[in-house]
Amino acid sequence: MSSPGAQSPIIVLDDVHLTLEGAAGAVNILRGIDLGIGAGEIVGVVGPSGSGKSTMMMVMAGLERATSGSVRVAGHDLGRLGEDDLARFRRDHVGIVFQNFHLVPTMTALENVAIPLEFAGRRDAFDAAQAGLEAVGLGHRIHHYPGQLSGGEQQRTALARAFAAEPSLLLADEPTGNLDGDTGAHIISLMFDLAKTKGTTLVLITHDAALAKRCDRVVRLVDGLIVDRGGADARVADASGVSA
Repeated sequence: MSSPGAQSPIIVLDDVHLTLEGAAGAVNILRGIDLGIGAGEIVGVVGPSGSGKSTMMMVMAGLERATSGSVRVAGHDLGRLGEDDLARFRRDHVGIVFQNFHLVPTMTALENVAIPLEFAGRRDAFDAAQAGLEAVGLGHRIHHYPGQLSGGEQQRTALARAFAAEPSLLLADEPTGNLDGDTGAHIISLMFDLAKTKGTTLVLITHDAALAKRCDRVVRLVDGLIVDRGGADARVADASGVSA
């Protein structure tokens, strides 16, 4: 039974393991992850390098398949989806922001933001892309190529692209890692504001302790295991069936 005030979970990871085969043998990247994240939550993910943070995020996005355990995101059991269905799942539900922007260099800012909307068959792809760029303060740069934009402008373009299809889940992996402090702070404020305005669940990997404190709660990974899930996870767990 759900406890009073329990949040509806958008992400439920249940005993998730991921093992990769390397030249020296099997490497256990994730070693039994149990985690529930409520719809609309902003969750910071912290931990030392190599602790499995980015891998856990890739599993949430369906870009890596768990070796064992259950991964449910936005009502989908990702372990049961084929590659085409996983691509549609990401198109419809997930936005991703990386540290290195991942913009197409031969496309303008407008075209970069319009790509996922065109894939989704949106007839208003370019109008929506322009609105997205205007929302991040780049209405005057829509016809510029990535090479003509500063690092902060490129990341704002990536942010507009991630939010363009209004995903229920945004995954951000060290999105300010290549930016100076002031620019990074501006990007984070934009990301938080957009997430709260649109009701988007945000999972943010960061090494910045001050930034992590701005999140609703902080999840800490060490050596492929969650050692601290933050206080709210118990309420989400009650609703999801994941043990706290």
